[in-house]
Amino acid sequence: MPDGSPHLTCDPYSTIKEPECLAKWQIVQLQKIAAVHDATLAMHRRMAPLQDKLLRHVEREIDEAEEADRWKYEDDDDEDENDPFHV
Repeated sequence: MPDGSPHLTCDPYSTIKEPECLAKWQIVQLQKIAAVHDATLAMHRRMAPLQDKLLRHVEREIDEAEEADRWKYEDDDDEDENDPFHV
């Protein structure tokens, strides 16, 4: 082929008559895996800014919820210190 990719003239699923048929088939399969991997990486690169933004938002929400609930835990500590039966 002009682009340098192997061209299968054999059928790797039936009797292999050409010795290099299996090697060519493996190269074709590896090229498919590499192409899918590249597409996955491209998708992850496009999604990365959105994931970062979402993570920052979730962290901010958690921090705000913890800040809003802090009074619940601070009062418990103060009461325990003033409790004469507190060990």
